Amino acid sequence: MAATKTEKYAVGDKLQMMCSACDTDTEHTAQTVTKLGKITSAVCDTCQTASTFKSGVKTSVSVGSKGKAAGPYDRHKKYRKGQAMMHDKFGHGEVTAVLEPQKIDVLFGDTTRRLIHAQGSAS
Repeated sequence: MAATKTEKYAVGDKLQMMCSACDTDTEHTAQTVTKLGKITSAVCDTCQTASTFKSGVKTSVSVGSKGKAAGPYDRHKKYRKGQAMMHDKFGHGEVTAVLEPQKIDVLFGDTTRRLIHAQGSAS
């Protein structure tokens, strides 16, 4: 089995990734990287949303002044990784993982919370 080569980045490099504010894959600029070339922070070139990473995992999201508003959290809606939401208690968040058919992890600031989603409507 061939080993996969980890891509190394430098400050200023461009990369495509999911933007929580734009709610789509957009071009980002690496702001800080480790000595080994792993990105520790990147900024969306479209809306200026900044994301920070630790060990390749997003650990914080801060929306710039030009970022569009995220839709309100709705437990009946089905979410996908990278999608943004606005929670009435926790504020702006981004889905970091879809764990089970009805559970998601959402990053709010620097805290991850487990929420439900895709719940059937009560009839």
